[in-house]
Amino acid sequence: MADRMDLTIKEISEACGGTLVLQGGRAKDDIYVSSVVIDSRAVEPGGVFLATVGERVDGHQFIPDVYAKGAALVVTQKGPEQVEAEHGCRASDWGCYVLVEDTLQALKEIAEAYRKKLPVKVVGITGSVGKTSTKEFIAAVLAEKYRVLKTEGNFNNEIGVPLTLLRIRREHQVAVVEMGISDFGEMRRLSKMARPDVCVMTNIGQSHLNNLIDRDGILRAKSEIFDYMAPDGEICLNGEDDKLNAIQEIKGHRPHFFGLGSNPAQEAAAVDIVSRGLWGSDAALRLRRRTGALQAENPDAGEFPGESWDTGELSVGRVRGETGRWEEETVGIHVPQPGRHMVLNAAAAACVAMLLGLNAEQIAAGIGKVAPVSGRTNIISQGEHTIIDDCYNANPASMKAAIELLALADTEKVAVLGDMLNLGEDSDRYHAEIGTYAVQAGIDHILCVGEASRHMYRAALEAAESREQKGLPACSVSRYGDRKELLEILAGDRKGLMPPGSTILIKASHDMGFAEILEFLRTMG
Repeated sequence: MADRMDLTIKEISEACGGTLVLQGGRAKDDIYVSSVVIDSRAVEPGGVFLATVGERVDGHQFIPDVYAKGAALVVTQKGPEQVEAEHGCRASDWGCYVLVEDTLQALKEIAEAYRKKLPVKVVGITGSVGKTSTKEFIAAVLAEKYRVLKTEGNFNNEIGVPLTLLRIRREHQVAVVEMGISDFGEMRRLSKMARPDVCVMTNIGQSHLNNLIDRDGILRAKSEIFDYMAPDGEICLNGEDDKLNAIQEIKGHRPHFFGLGSNPAQEAAAVDIVSRGLWGSDAALRLRRRTGALQAENPDAGEFPGESWDTGELSVGRVRGETGRWEEETVGIHVPQPGRHMVLNAAAAACVAMLLGLNAEQIAAGIGKVAPVSGRTNIISQGEHTIIDDCYNANPASMKAAIELLALADTEKVAVLGDMLNLGEDSDRYHAEIGTYAVQAGIDHILCVGEASRHMYRAALEAAESREQKGLPACSVSRYGDRKELLEILAGDRKGLMPPGSTILIKASHDMGFAEILEFLRTMG
């Protein structure tokens, strides 16, 4: 089986500490499995199905179906007799299975055991804003030299991370893994599974404040990623973030910084940025590196040798406390995604790529190939409108970045802005700040949607009135209780709210369901 996992039934059973029951026609524990999934629809011959219990669906009811598809093993927290009693699935239809106390915990334990066997380098990405887009940049750049697996969709939590790790196969040399959290302790558990070789932190912003309280709390929670970092691992930090650029050492590791050139210590810095509006930016990428960077010696092996540092002329510079010779070069890049924050993501990718041995030409080529991700600053030409689809998530920093992007448009500008969730006790103030910010950015039409956005609406109205009193162009501000109310009004008077030829930003936290607004606009054309 060419694409099988390097994981046997016995190893799976031992990893999760379950009771293995061998029965049926393939009752052997030394069989290598083809995959591990929690979605019964994704089960393939020779694969493993973990029957999880969700809020709406109990995966145990699909056990007979996955055996019929050729599953080699089921991991279950309910025995055959219990499943038969609850779902009518005959116990006699079962094949090999492992009985555990908690299948979701078993998923994490299996992923952790599998990761320990893998020779691939894992790049772990965390931060308050920009994890997904940074992941896309890093994966695209590293693909210029290596065979890369990356997190798909929003699989960045305690279910998504292990599922990503379990997708790694022999042909992969690098895995780029997005790691998202909302509370203390979560990142430590993710790091224990992923064991990152390179840790990337995009920023420390205002998100999940209900649990993490403030930015210092966010930094502490995100920093748990270092708890299980590889002993010879590397750290890449955003040198433009005030919390991160003050860090000099983490557990004996000196970090590498990326940024926009505000500090000469940044090893990957995008400077001389020229905006191309909604169609991206051009910049000069300044790279400072040591000779002998960590890289794959044998492209087919997926293994990385130890580092060897040049012993030539010494200059100021540190890599885990050692000095050596710096090499500097500058290469022109085109960042196809709009906004300065995307240029910063490109610098992050360059920082990681240098550590893994890519040259400047490979880095520039990879940056130019980054594709947009649905729901995250995705520019869509739709009939008479240009739509900025950024409706996957929102917090104050990402909301301001999206508004800045909309302000680049040379058309009438419409911002459909919804609630930012989980902002804690300062939520009202943050929403008000966004309302004022949107008006000051020169947005022509501001549509505030949601309960918390009433504060955004009031602040925007006040700022708009002040703007008109100064003789500046008018800004229309309106508010809707939820997306359904907005959609009803759009169905009757879309052109009044969204003039023909305008550019429309759609931005809110994911649970606001703004994808429905996007679908409406795409359907209407």
